[in-house]
Amino acid sequence: MRLTICFTAALALCACSKQQATTPTADNNVAEANVATAATPAAFQINETTWTYTDPMKKVPAQESIDANGNYIENAVSGTHIDHGTAVMKGDKACFTSAMTKEGEVCWTTKPTDVGQSMDTVSDKGQKLTVTRIAYVAMTMPK
Repeated sequence: MRLTICFTAALALCACSKQQATTPTADNNVAEANVATAATPAAFQINETTWTYTDPMKKVPAQESIDANGNYIENAVSGTHIDHGTAVMKGDKACFTSAMTKEGEVCWTTKPTDVGQSMDTVSDKGQKLTVTRIAYVAMTMPK
């Protein structure tokens, strides 16, 4: 008899535990939503960033800035204008469309990069480039 009572009490306890575990309270739902939101980092953005690298075509040190609207200007460090156009993020790739060539859109791999850090990037055409992020510099077209 004692065994039957203990067994019945254990079953009742388990049943209550399962019901509570499968039916979270509103507070638990809010906490779970906050955890899910916090676990998803914001996508990397290139707007209002500046980068230095060696231009692969001209073979000169270059600096490129992308403004808040997604327009980019690339100048040689010496000041000579190299290129300009538009830039947009597509997933984890930065895609550039030159206003000076008929090459069309060229996309490069990206990863979150802080000021002072470098990253290796690869274009959709397989071209490799190492770029270094520097503090944002608003650039204008040379006259």
